[in-house]
Amino acid sequence: MAEKLEVLVDGGKATPGPPLGPALGPMGVNVIQVVNAINEKTKAFMGMKVPVTLLVDSKTKSFEIKVGTPPVSALVLKEIGMEKGSGSPKTTKVGNLTVEQVQKIAEMKKDSMLGKDKRSRFKEVVGTCVSMGVTVDGKDPKQIIKEIEKGEYAGLF
Repeated sequence: MAEKLEVLVDGGKATPGPPLGPALGPMGVNVIQVVNAINEKTKAFMGMKVPVTLLVDSKTKSFEIKVGTPPVSALVLKEIGMEKGSGSPKTTKVGNLTVEQVQKIAEMKKDSMLGKDKRSRFKEVVGTCVSMGVTVDGKDPKQIIKEIEKGEYAGLF
């Protein structure tokens, strides 16, 4: 029977300390080997929190690692080069994304987003920008959503 462990780790910087070490120790697997494998699989998300699911077979001591993607907000922050979003998004803007960056984030998250098509996923990312104080192509994200509804940006989807 495989044991399942879900943790949130820093991309490429997991350590044998908590939360991994104490959880993996009783399972009898080589903790260092697991940590190194996690770091290898999450190095593309350096500087972000990444959800990781570990499936450990306690009999054979084998393990499988499934890496999720960071939240949309973390990907937006990485794209604009900021540590956190705006504390007052209506009045203070912290950065700007291009349409291409929004598409890139929507594509990275396509497996875990609710939107069924590119247009819906694009709107989800833009919606996240609303609450973070991030503009899209220099415009308020709500304006971009209205423009999408009117049929503008149709060539993207």
